Amino acid sequence: MARNENPLISIVLPVYNEEAGIQHTIEILENYVASQPEEYEILFVDDGCVDRSAAMIQEAEQQYDNIRLVQFSRNFGHQIAITAGIRYASGDAVVVMDADLQDPPSVIPAMVKQWQDGYDVVYGKRLQRDGESWFKKFSASAFYRILHRLANIDIPLDTGDFRLMDRRVVNVLAKMDEPDPFVRGMVSWVGFKQTAVEYERDERTAGTTKYPLSKMLHLSMNGITSFSDVPLKLVNVIGAIVIAIGLVYGFISLFTGFATLQFAIVSMFELFGISLLMVGIVSAYLYRIFETSRERPLYVVAKTSGFKHPRQHQPQPIIKKVKSM
Repeated sequence: MARNENPLISIVLPVYNEEAGIQHTIEILENYVASQPEEYEILFVDDGCVDRSAAMIQEAEQQYDNIRLVQFSRNFGHQIAITAGIRYASGDAVVVMDADLQDPPSVIPAMVKQWQDGYDVVYGKRLQRDGESWFKKFSASAFYRILHRLANIDIPLDTGDFRLMDRRVVNVLAKMDEPDPFVRGMVSWVGFKQTAVEYERDERTAGTTKYPLSKMLHLSMNGITSFSDVPLKLVNVIGAIVIAIGLVYGFISLFTGFATLQFAIVSMFELFGISLLMVGIVSAYLYRIFETSRERPLYVVAKTSGFKHPRQHQPQPIIKKVKSM
């Protein structure tokens, strides 16, 4: 597929309390885009920052005419901020990256080259993760491999949200109204022609991670429940195993008289725990259905700034018809 000879590339960066490093990020990105042949817009999404991040971005708008800012009314989450950025981006291609510059802009030219060669999605594949604890590296590696095995689509290993996407991919993503989006899985689900660019992830330049263990666990559960039905099938398997164990125990007790109060109590607690586990798995899927049924907007935008022209690529509102009884 032929690409535009003078394309506009949108760089989307979700921002949450990055005051310590946002000025450095802006300077690095502006120096980068000034040296490139393509035209660039840099679109920040303020995910409910409570520090001066948004104010510093607005100050930079006075100096650079390619900076855009979308401000949420509160914190809605990293994946939703990416979704909003994708919807507001005007580029022929859209690059998603974090504002802490752990995903280096120096990788973008290789992504653009692959895009110009005909690929619709070019994702960054991490070879190394500098500046992170052994636990973070281990848990991230385990998550990617578990998700890769469980998912019913091919989600590449060791890839985050750092990627370039063609406009036609972005248009499809913009129309997907998932209540708790898992963007990297959605990009894999969309399909089109995809390839990887390998890179070494840099150490965070300033500030602290915005993905503690609790958020990592939420992201993991969200990814699994969005793109795999294996846990639901596992409920059936566990149930069958428990029934089989109960039958075997009952058969042994009937013919040998083997039964003690302690064993009965332990068995009761084990069965109770397994039952709660299975209920929890089913509840996670039911909650996603509940979230979808409420039909709330994914986010609320308080204000925008830096946009010079009306946006051309906004998705049409999804109108859901209610069947008459």
